[in-house]
Amino acid sequence: MSFVETEERRALRAAVAELGGEYGSSYYVEKARSGQKTDELWAEAGRLGYLGVNVPEEYGGGGGGIGDLAAVCEELAAAGCPLLLMVVSPAICATIIARSGTEDQRKHWLPRFADGSVKMAFAITEPDAGSNAHRITTTARRDGDGWVLNGQKTFISGVDESDAVLFVSRTQDQKGNLRPSLFIVPTTAPGFTFTPIEMEIVSPEKQFVCHLDDVRLPYDALVGDEDGGLLQLFAGLNPERIMAAAMGAGIGRLALGKATAYAASRQVFRTPIGAHQGIAHPLAAAKIELELARLMGQKAAWLYDEGDDAGAGEAANMAKYATAEAAIHCVDQAIQTHGGNGLTTEYGVGMLAGVVRLMRIAPVSREMILNYVAQHSLGLPKSY
Repeated sequence: MSFVETEERRALRAAVAELGGEYGSSYYVEKARSGQKTDELWAEAGRLGYLGVNVPEEYGGGGGGIGDLAAVCEELAAAGCPLLLMVVSPAICATIIARSGTEDQRKHWLPRFADGSVKMAFAITEPDAGSNAHRITTTARRDGDGWVLNGQKTFISGVDESDAVLFVSRTQDQKGNLRPSLFIVPTTAPGFTFTPIEMEIVSPEKQFVCHLDDVRLPYDALVGDEDGGLLQLFAGLNPERIMAAAMGAGIGRLALGKATAYAASRQVFRTPIGAHQGIAHPLAAAKIELELARLMGQKAAWLYDEGDDAGAGEAANMAKYATAEAAIHCVDQAIQTHGGNGLTTEYGVGMLAGVVRLMRIAPVSREMILNYVAQHSLGLPKSY
């Protein structure tokens, strides 16, 4: 593993940063506050091949790895356009289908993931399960040559702008620990309904409660095996954590950029406020924390792309934890640097606070990451 990105990766970052700069924070915030979607940016990113950099070449993608997709996600976030569905559709869903789907599923879905013409949400969290995926009660039963699904999911992102949702369920006869079965459910399927959850976060992507009431699906809606096991599921969850870390890193960079520009130009006494250590040192500390977190994210992506799922699992969890903490520090210090201006709409810093605070909770809480590291990295007894 090199600590210096390849020339191709750097060129990808530069190109995506240029695209993101053409839209910027004002575009993103305007869409979010008016209840619109970032369809123009998504479509252009797809047309230019950025959404499909990790899709195999034989299916119309760039043939790269999750590290390339994470770079795209980070650069868009750093430009003020953190696209949440990038964490879900091309990262989780496309990866699972590429690894576990049938050839027909790959041919049908992967080219459309690659060009951005399709979006797919991902549904695992349930109201009574929370972080305990083994308590999932969404079930699928065989019915003739197809399936019937029943259950409920909550906090599912972007269902209203998705063509389908990849549901994590269990088959009806499963007992004990979860052996996940994954089903592609069109958002237009009879019996599938979804209700928005009112959130205090400025984002174009909305959250939903999803209900499955006797939703009938053909047999080929199943992705992978009926009892595919957790490895099939974590083929998508490790990329999810890597992408969440990349998005957090981008937002942290965005906040630090705003803070340093303000500190360099804002003059109250005889010198810019950035000349004072009370301003400069906290920003420098936030920069150090952010760069350390980014390194762990790059390590996680490298391990995943090398096929080391166990190593990637540890590193991806650590990266997600570290980046969430670093991004929160960056945004908080950016607000403090701006003073009262940090809470105004004009400067675009205060609205980042809710976004990064969410990163301590989703897509996996900091407490569950600490549980993971305590148990798997330190060898301590399981506490839950």
